Parts: sequence; structure tokens; C-alpha cells
Amino acid sequence: MGGLRSPCGGLVYDLPFMTTLTQSASTALQLVVSLDPQLMGIVARSLAVSACACVLACSLGLGLGAWLGVAQFAGRSVVLTLLNTSLAIPSVVVGLLVYLLLSRSGPLGYLGWLFSFKAMVLAQALLVLPVVTALTRQLVDDAERRHCDQLASLGARAGLRGALLAWDERYALLTVLITAFSRAISEVGAVMVVGGNIEGFTRVMTTAIALETSKGDLPLALGLGWVLLAVVLLLNASIAGLRRWRDRSGLAMAAL
Repeated sequence: MGGLRSPCGGLVYDLPFMTTLTQSASTALQLVVSLDPQLMGIVARSLAVSACACVLACSLGLGLGAWLGVAQFAGRSVVLTLLNTSLAIPSVVVGLLVYLLLSRSGPLGYLGWLFSFKAMVLAQALLVLPVVTALTRQLVDDAERRHCDQLASLGARAGLRGALLAWDERYALLTVLITAFSRAISEVGAVMVVGGNIEGFTRVMTTAIALETSKGDLPLALGLGWVLLAVVLLLNASIAGLRRWRDRSGLAMAAL
């Protein structure tokens, strides 16, 4: 990228670059403000895929994490190690595994889900399942250490203890749900592999940003980027708000 050096040693970009950047940002803002149909369709699809994936992942991960938080069995440390390791699996690897499952020669090829909405939901669900399970397990494990004597005196079994402790930590679990949704909506590798980034069908915000940037369509890429940042910012603000509300509720209950 061309540029001139100022007397102070700093790099001053050429005017054409600044003009292009300004025009792209202005056009992107117009697309967002005018609710451009193409942009809104991609945003709606992204939200739908991630929401469905989180529902599937949480329906299994919350219960499994709560049970792992209280259950004692042979090989538990190995299971927890594998669970924590799965948090670092790249999204593109998850996409590859789902692709192999759903391909024509794969065990689930008869479903015909490859390069479809369902395939993207499945990939994101598998991606965020370890996140939900691991965070839920940690919350319930910490709660178990605080209330183990009381629950033991009641003779509650592992399943019941896990359910009671999960309910006791229900406000903290809301942050787990938001974290899972944030992880799902911001990933690009898995949905790119299993969805194919087909316009009007499987194109979501992250894959569209990558494609439009490579094509040089900066306004649409910037517009989608701003919407994605706004969604992630809203999620993080929600987590912070929930934590403050939970802390205030705890103090109020303690005062009583």
C-alpha cells in the first residue's frame, strides 16, 4: 500500500486509499441504516443458525455438565481432560468431521443434509457443546463444594444434586448460554465447510465477510462486520449486566 513518510517518521497514506475507505464506510452505513434486504437476509440467517445450534447444544450440555459436576466415577479425570481439550478444537476441524459424516460416503449421507441449513446447525451445535458442558460442570462443581454437606445430609443422589445445584446457579448459567451463542455466531470455519457459503441459502455473516472482502466488495463486508460487532457487543454487555444483577441479588438475599 503506497504512502509517504512525514518529517516525524510516521506513514501518511495516499489520498486515494483514504477516499476508498471513507466511501466504503459511508456506503456500509447506508446499507445498515436502510436495512438492505441482502444484508438483513444474511444477518437473519446467521442468527437463526446460531440460535438453533445453541438450543441443541444446551439441551444436552446443561444436563451433562451438571451431572459431571457432581458425579464420581472411574476415569472422571480422563473425561474432564478430554472435555477441556475439546474446547480448543478449531472450528474448521469440527466442520471437516461433520462434512465426513454427512458426505455421500459417510454414515449420515442418506440424510442429504450437506450444504444445507441443517448441516450448519449441526456443526455449530457440536462446536459449542463442549463450551456449554465445561462451563456448566465448573459452575456446578464449585456449588457442590459449597453445599455438599447439606445435600449429603438429605441423601440426594448425583442426578438430583446436579439438577438442584444447576437451578441454584441458574443466573450464572444464563451467562453460559450467552457465551455459547457468541461462540457460535462468530465462527467461520465450520459453516464454511459444511454450508458451502451458497448465496441465499447457507451464507451467514462470517462467511459473507470473508467472501465479499476477497471480491473487493468492502461496503457489504464492512456493513456485516459492524452488525456482527454489534451483536457480540450486545452479548458481552448482557453478560456483564447479568453478573452485576446476580451480585446485587446475592447481597440483597444476604442482607435478609
